[in-house]
Amino acid sequence: MNANGIPVVLLAAILVASAANTQPLSPQSEPPTDKGKARIAKEARHEIVTLPYFDVFDNIELRLDGYTLILSGQVTRPSLKASAESELRDIEGVENVVNNIEVLPLSPNDDRLRMATYRAIYGYSPLFRYSMPPVKPIRIIVKNGNLSLEGVVDTEGDKNLVKIRASGVSGVFSVTNNLRVER
Repeated sequence: MNANGIPVVLLAAILVASAANTQPLSPQSEPPTDKGKARIAKEARHEIVTLPYFDVFDNIELRLDGYTLILSGQVTRPSLKASAESELRDIEGVENVVNNIEVLPLSPNDDRLRMATYRAIYGYSPLFRYSMPPVKPIRIIVKNGNLSLEGVVDTEGDKNLVKIRASGVSGVFSVTNNLRVER
C-alpha cells in the first residue's frame, strides 16, 4: 500500500489505463470513415487517369479494403502497372497496395483489333460524344483476339450499339460487353 492507502497494483493499473486513453488511435486500430474512404478513392482515381500512357486500351479498377487499395484490370504496358502501384502508395492514408493488374500480351493482331475497334466505336457519329472527354469512358480491352468492353455509357441503347459496332470488327473472336449504364 502507498501513503494514501491505495494498493500499489491498483494504482499501477489506473496509471496504465489512463495512459492508454490519452494515446491517439493508430490508423490500424480505427476503421476509415466514409469521408476518408471517399477522399482516398477520389485521389486514387485522379492518380490513375493522369498516369502517362494510360489510354483507352487500358482498364484499371480500384477497390478500397480498409486502408488497402486493391488494383485489378488490364494494361498494355508493364510500366503502366508499376506506375499505378507506385503513385497510389504515395496517397495519404493508404497503407498497402495490392497490384492484381494483368499486363496484356504483345500481339500485332491485338494492336490491329484495338485500333479497328476504336475507329468503329468512337468514329461512329451516334457514339461520337463519347470521344470528347480527355479520358474516354469506353475502354477497349483486347486479349488474344477476344474483346472486352469496359466503362460507362449513358443509355442501354448506347451499350447495345457499342457492342454491335465492336462485333462488326473483322478478326474479333468474341465480344464481352461489361459496359455499365450510368444515368
